[in-house]
Amino acid sequence: MCVESDGCELEGCGSSDEVRTLSGSMSPTLRSSPDLQSCKPGQKFRAALLKCKSPVAAAGILSFGNVLNYMDRYTVAGVLLDIQKHFTVTDSEAGLLQTVFICSFMVAAPIFGYLGDRFNRKIILSCGIFFWSVVTLSSSFITKEYYWLFILSRGLVGIGESSYSSISPTIIGDLFTNNTRTMMLSVFYLAIPLGSGLGYILGSSAKEAAGDWHWALRVSPVLGITAGTLILFFVPEPKRGSGDHAVGRLKTPWTCDMKALAKNRSYVFSSLASAAVSFATGAFGVWIPQYLFRAQVVQKSVVPCTQEPCSSKDSLIFGAITCVTGLLGVLIGAATTRLCRQKTERADPLVCAVSMLGSAIFICLIFVVAKKSIVGAYICIFIGETLLFLNWAITADILMYVVIPTRRATAVAFQGFTSHILGDAGSPYLIGLISDGLQKSYPGSDLWKFLSLGYALMLCPFVIVLGGMFFLATALFFLDDREKAERQLSQATTSPSSIKV
Repeated sequence: MCVESDGCELEGCGSSDEVRTLSGSMSPTLRSSPDLQSCKPGQKFRAALLKCKSPVAAAGILSFGNVLNYMDRYTVAGVLLDIQKHFTVTDSEAGLLQTVFICSFMVAAPIFGYLGDRFNRKIILSCGIFFWSVVTLSSSFITKEYYWLFILSRGLVGIGESSYSSISPTIIGDLFTNNTRTMMLSVFYLAIPLGSGLGYILGSSAKEAAGDWHWALRVSPVLGITAGTLILFFVPEPKRGSGDHAVGRLKTPWTCDMKALAKNRSYVFSSLASAAVSFATGAFGVWIPQYLFRAQVVQKSVVPCTQEPCSSKDSLIFGAITCVTGLLGVLIGAATTRLCRQKTERADPLVCAVSMLGSAIFICLIFVVAKKSIVGAYICIFIGETLLFLNWAITADILMYVVIPTRRATAVAFQGFTSHILGDAGSPYLIGLISDGLQKSYPGSDLWKFLSLGYALMLCPFVIVLGGMFFLATALFFLDDREKAERQLSQATTSPSSIKV
């Protein structure tokens, strides 16, 4: 028997059930009483809404929003060749789109991290989604004379998306614990490769269907507004630390939070490793479809694009591969980590390190085989991306273990800031700049255009190896930092005033 907070009986409840009231508290089990009345239609609707506010439903909605976040981010990459032709820009100028986006993203991340640790998180998430949806839709109407305005619009989109990436994982962290949290974070971070791949597919498909690349920017805003609305109505605002049973108060000044994070060696090294992953994925996301298209031009299987619309086959294939490898990578990563935890408590960072080092090998092979075999290049991309995507959810889980709950939004935000400023904030532009510099040697040669971009992209495997080294360093300090975080939680439960950084 369950009772809504205004005293009406809910249908379909067992005798031992509890329901969450509109105020967010839990109603105790109540026996049927003659004073209770049947719910009115409006009250039944409110009760149905409450049933939808389950942790699993909330994680699903947040994961859907994360898919849209990354889908919107990589829609531009899916039609990048058309954008270059439309605005008449070089490789480095095209790479600037992603660089400006990431720079605004990383600058805004610490601000949203601070707000996420102190104010209503789902309101911040919804406002962020509504903002980037409106800006993305507006940018689709910018004319070819105003490329600078198009770049500015991508910067504003980065601000809106920053709020989501900084805060949403902390809600999941407060809704679940232990292996369940690992699984839910795996689903959430599956959205990164899945959304990225769908961005290529959406951009290419919308362009083909409408015959105009601008329509690629007019689909995700509608879905974004839908996701923002779902978050407002169906995602709860859990008490910070509830997933870790931290019933005491853990609030500390922002300066103390920053000092504690700087001293947290596992957090620092895993953030540097994340930067290496971001460097590679940012560069690959923008330039690999272009690289494969130029490879086919060299092989004489396609002709160079001289006017819009350009071929989108490589964007579609790369998008599909990214979706599949993302799914496989996250699932294999979660399963491997769960299995390895039975052998060693350092499983999380060690799995990440091994996957990174293995990924570097296959990514190097892409540039060896692409000139002769596009199929061989796609096989190397498939294996390399799968290994690279193994660490997405695991890295987030490492953070949840070594950082106390009320610092997590700040920690996620600054990890994002670090990974972007050292990673994909500059990598697309840097690769484009190197490619442009090399092309000046033989400006009219299709072969040299292909080779120059390949030489520039060869920087990525070396950065990935460096990231693997950082994960190995994380493994050295992981147990000590996890134990320290657990000790602080224990102190918070017994004596809220005893927390030390």
